[in-house]
Amino acid sequence: MKFNLTFIASLCIALTMNAQTAEFFRPYKSVSLRLPAVPLIVNDPYFSIWSPYNALNEGSTSYWYGKDIEKPIEGLVRVDGITYRFMGKEKEYILDRAIVPMACDDQWMAKITNTSPVSSRWTALTFDDSAWDTALGAFGNADEYRASYIRTEWRGDNTNIWIRRKFRITAEELKKDLYLIYSHDDIFELYLCGLNGRKKIIDTGYNWGENFVYHLTESDKALLAEGENMIAAHCFNRMGGSLVDFGIYENVKTPVPDIRNAVQKSVDVLATNTYYTFTCGPVELDVVFTAPMLIDNLDLLSTPINYVSYQVRSTDGAKHQVQVYFSASPQIAVNDRNDPTISRRIANNGVRYYRTGNRNQTLHGTGDHTPIDWGYLYLPEINGTAGIYSVNDAERAFAAEGRLPAASKTNVVAERQGQYPLLAYTHDFGDVTDASTFMMIGYNEVKDIEFLNRQYTGYWARNGKTIYQAFEEMRDNYNEIMTKCRALDKTIYDDGLAAGNVKYAELLSGSYRHVIAAHKLFQDRDGDLLFFSRENNSGGFVNTVDLTYPESPLFLKYNHELQKAMMTSIFKYCESDRWGFTFAAHDLGDYPMANNQNYAIRFPEVNGSFGGNMPIEESGNLVTLAATISMLEGNTTYAERFWDTLKKWTDYLAEYGQDPENQLCTDDFAGRSTHNTNLSLKAIMGVAGFAMMAKIKGDQATYDTYMAKAKSMADKWEHDALDASGTHYKRTLDLDGTWSQKYNMIWDKLWKINIIPNNAMQREIDYYLTIQNKYGLPLDNRSEYTKSDWIMWTASMAPDKETFLKFSDLVYKYVDETESRVPISDWHYTKSGNMVGFRARSVIGGYWMKVLMDSFEPKVLPPAGIVNVGSSGGESKIKACYNAVGQAINAPMKGLNIVEYANGEVRKVFLK
Repeated sequence: MKFNLTFIASLCIALTMNAQTAEFFRPYKSVSLRLPAVPLIVNDPYFSIWSPYNALNEGSTSYWYGKDIEKPIEGLVRVDGITYRFMGKEKEYILDRAIVPMACDDQWMAKITNTSPVSSRWTALTFDDSAWDTALGAFGNADEYRASYIRTEWRGDNTNIWIRRKFRITAEELKKDLYLIYSHDDIFELYLCGLNGRKKIIDTGYNWGENFVYHLTESDKALLAEGENMIAAHCFNRMGGSLVDFGIYENVKTPVPDIRNAVQKSVDVLATNTYYTFTCGPVELDVVFTAPMLIDNLDLLSTPINYVSYQVRSTDGAKHQVQVYFSASPQIAVNDRNDPTISRRIANNGVRYYRTGNRNQTLHGTGDHTPIDWGYLYLPEINGTAGIYSVNDAERAFAAEGRLPAASKTNVVAERQGQYPLLAYTHDFGDVTDASTFMMIGYNEVKDIEFLNRQYTGYWARNGKTIYQAFEEMRDNYNEIMTKCRALDKTIYDDGLAAGNVKYAELLSGSYRHVIAAHKLFQDRDGDLLFFSRENNSGGFVNTVDLTYPESPLFLKYNHELQKAMMTSIFKYCESDRWGFTFAAHDLGDYPMANNQNYAIRFPEVNGSFGGNMPIEESGNLVTLAATISMLEGNTTYAERFWDTLKKWTDYLAEYGQDPENQLCTDDFAGRSTHNTNLSLKAIMGVAGFAMMAKIKGDQATYDTYMAKAKSMADKWEHDALDASGTHYKRTLDLDGTWSQKYNMIWDKLWKINIIPNNAMQREIDYYLTIQNKYGLPLDNRSEYTKSDWIMWTASMAPDKETFLKFSDLVYKYVDETESRVPISDWHYTKSGNMVGFRARSVIGGYWMKVLMDSFEPKVLPPAGIVNVGSSGGESKIKACYNAVGQAINAPMKGLNIVEYANGEVRKVFLK
């Protein structure tokens, strides 16, 4: 009896600790901003699930890439026996049985030619193709696509392939619900041909991708007849990878009757929480998706587990029977729709976990927008009941009875998507007027990253913590963690409001998880904290320096240890024998393999173009960021670790940065540019930044030398860059009548050094205000497209808040109205608001530049107060510093200071 009482008391304590409060379901502030894609379950570049719709039940949830890569999680609620769908959309099909198989299911034979057919009747069933070759499908470039599927090589830029594939079909099969699945790269057209006619049913234009689905209509099927029919296809590969594969499949999905759509009342996105409210008959349902990625709590930031909290509230005062259902697909854990998966039930410390993942665990595949193909998705049976079920069984049983089917499977092997089960979860509230609880979902990548040929786990697991222990910790600390998340939501919103307005506050709130989730945090064997970005949708590179630079304001403001963690790996790589240049590298490889730069493999500089490297860009970025960190900390402890490298890069900037040669800059999509005015500014700021570090370090001579050089460069820049009109500064030093955003000038204002003469910054701001479009300030005079991160840097050069808002409000308008339904694209057209390219990139951390600007106070130790302080007459590092009354201070201040140096000497230092 004593044991039972103790157990009950412990349970009551646990329940009290995790008691949900009403505020957990109310956003700190209501938000009007309509994000183009809403963050749901996010943690890193792979565990990243979004809703690219206005309503959560308008379509399937997807990977950050967009609607084309579905990562389905579903949600239902049952109220008094009536079922409502609040998340996802009932899948129309399960395509398990092949009528005409694709290469993933079986090899297939066709007639092909690479020469344009003379007759336009090549799509006719009766066309004589005897002169064509006979070959096995699929066709394409095995270097770009899965080699086991490519059975006939077809590659080359500006090449064509024409295909005639005959197949047989029965009358019974023609009665089935049929779908065409096709993969192509690039321009593709496909005809359905039978005894009753022929019809073009696919015409893609310039596009590419795998496993597109087309539903054959009754009129499509009417073209076919029992017996022999044909599919004719043509693909033109403009450049790069090439691919053609297609097949016809039967839909074996059984529709679930009588499920209604819940009515979405609101959605509010704050820094760590996304809030939805739905009307479900006489009950309202609140659902909160929480990613506890607290920027000052590295364990929580890196733990790949999210909360989903949910609450039901009666709207008529009466009690109602309510059950809630969630499900997740193995599709979340694979790249290809036909990867075999294994789903299992695992018991650990009294909790049952349902886990799914690729049956073939091959770690660390790479690709620009490729989803993860290894690791495991977890759904624990916490605060509810869970299991593994067939797609047809799970939703049908819940809609009929409010529970999952009686028999849950403990181990399910699926060969392809059509056989995938569901991980399903339910909670029965019973007869209630209001009630709430939470569930969790997580993903363990097992080995998360590779750096210099060593594999590492995520930071959260660095000391051996298991995913099960992580789930238990987050379960047991739910109340505390949710409270901290709300506090961060408030900080991000309030800082944005103070620096700008409500629109700016909402823009920052909707961007926070976007930025953090583009990274992975870990610790290397030397104990260094490393924070790797993935260059989503613009190459897939790992830790690209010209992403680290534009995203820096968020991290410089809230936790510059993470800024260091992005830079350290580049320093270590460039100081290794893997790098041999006098300038900084662009990246470390293809995410998550950080072993060697891939943007430009080592090769000699050709005609001054430096291949694909960005010498001034990346060197200037890292020197500038190191200087800013030194000013934040009031010391050069971090910079001195890499001092020789920083000096080497600064000397490069000083020698080659005044009038840059034909180099790429971060805006590489615009191509190389000689005499790039903005790139010259970057070099000037880098040289000035190194001088400022020398000043903080106490090295007067070095400060004098490099600051004099920076000022000389700045004077010449202002003279050479001024346009003949006198209204603005040119895009290139040699071309009057051009202009560009000079966002690199921002450091002159942030550091308060004012070395760019003749009020150049104000001149630029005044000019920009005359050339804005509906959705923002163009990047330069060559196109109406822009980069919204650079707009926010440029806007922060404005002299006051009112002027800043004239720029930032247009960025808000773009995000709110764009038809490009992906996590914010930072590269968009300023007239239409459509994306040009790029999505889900961390660079929008640059939106925080104004917040950083408003709070930044550079700590710079005047070198005149520290000369000849070492016992041998040389300089020495400061170990500790105290004011006149003995209080510890970060650095010597005006007046009398007591300074202890690393060599043991203690001196009185008086600063004027």
